[in-house]
Amino acid sequence: MSGTRLPFAFARDNQVALDETTLLTGPEATMNGLRAARRAAGRPVDPEALDLDAFQARLSRLYDTGKEEGGEVAFDLEDNPQRAARDILEDPEDAPVIRLVNQLLRQAVRGAASDLHLEPHEDGLRARMRIDGTMQNVFDRRDVPARRVVSRLKVMAGLDIAETRLPQDGRIALRLGGRAIDVRLSTLPGHHGERVVMRLLDRSGGLMGLDRLGLSEENAARLNRLAALPNGIILATGPTGSGKTTTLYSLLRLADRRERTILTVEDPVEYDLPGISQTPVNPEIGLTFARGLRSILRQDPDVILVGEIRDGETAQVACEAALTGHLVFSSLHANSALSAVVRLRELGVEGYLIAATLRGVMAQRLVRRLCPACARHAPPTEAEAAQFRAQGVAVPDTLPHARGCDSCDETGFSGRVGVFDILDITEDLRAAIDSDASEVRLREAAGPRPTLMQSALALVAEGKTSLAEVRRVLGETP
Repeated sequence: MSGTRLPFAFARDNQVALDETTLLTGPEATMNGLRAARRAAGRPVDPEALDLDAFQARLSRLYDTGKEEGGEVAFDLEDNPQRAARDILEDPEDAPVIRLVNQLLRQAVRGAASDLHLEPHEDGLRARMRIDGTMQNVFDRRDVPARRVVSRLKVMAGLDIAETRLPQDGRIALRLGGRAIDVRLSTLPGHHGERVVMRLLDRSGGLMGLDRLGLSEENAARLNRLAALPNGIILATGPTGSGKTTTLYSLLRLADRRERTILTVEDPVEYDLPGISQTPVNPEIGLTFARGLRSILRQDPDVILVGEIRDGETAQVACEAALTGHLVFSSLHANSALSAVVRLRELGVEGYLIAATLRGVMAQRLVRRLCPACARHAPPTEAEAAQFRAQGVAVPDTLPHARGCDSCDETGFSGRVGVFDILDITEDLRAAIDSDASEVRLREAAGPRPTLMQSALALVAEGKTSLAEVRRVLGETP
């Protein structure tokens, strides 16, 4: 890249940029920008016209140097939605705290981290990121002024920097290369200062095809069938961070028809879904899931997504909505597909109502995908083979193992893949639910079907993940 570079804010606003001997222009490049670019180049340049998305992506690559120290950060930042957008590249270059915060945010976005943790301790500040579900160290330094770093983040999120005794929640809106990044910030007072955790949401990445989720052909066909139903409730279950929201959004994509109206109520709105009306909950003013769902029912919807069923009122309204001809998607915290029925009972929903409205349940987990560049294979040991035999799964000739290389940052893994257990509500199972049968009886009524562990071992046999990773996520038993 050429040493001649226009200021980032000028290049972005005027849609012009210099890349070696090429003059990049966006669809709304200004004459002022073109003149300044040619003056800055000081030599003939070849113009290259790009559409908006391509220009923003090239701009991001040009200004995001990838350096750990002192690199420019191609972010747009809104300190507060009520104030004009501000660019962190316009901050004073001699402010080390600002540069450090910018570097952390850039590194987290570039690394596709889901969370960024800042943890003050007696000797300084530790920063960690959660990538592919596991925590990775960024730094642990004594020379970092933890309080000033936390104050900078609180200012960016519009929080009260004078209040250090109470937890606070805020939001930072960033944009990188045309991608909208929503940062949800949470502070928690501690013995050595305020702990800060930021959840990073790439709002442009929610819609994902079933093939990218890791579904087998049989499970993909089941989901297609469930999404085409005219009414009923379809639940996604699993612990926090198991990919429930992404799967539900993919189901909405399947259900999206020109003749259907789709509305959602979420906390928060994690991804932008084109053509779908999305409503964020706001408990501070009384807009809960239950109240939002009741309001949505007056908007003539065909398909409804409820971000999460957390209480009995939301569960009851969701069942009533399904009973009156709506297709309802939602998530529920339960360990398995069948335990979702027990969980609905605990929330106060009558068995007959569950039996009448529940159409399908997806239990899922996320396991890390082995890096294809460095994965090694070896014959299974006797202990490893015994785990396959205990689950009734054929023992493969070789098992894949993580090794680590430059392309996967020495982790041995790259990305994640879903493990699914999709339960169709059959007539026998519906009768058992209606009679308030126990979970053991429900399992008998469901008949023989692959467990989550069996599905995970099948992924190991296919070489997609390792046995150690399956044990980390699912434990030793199904």
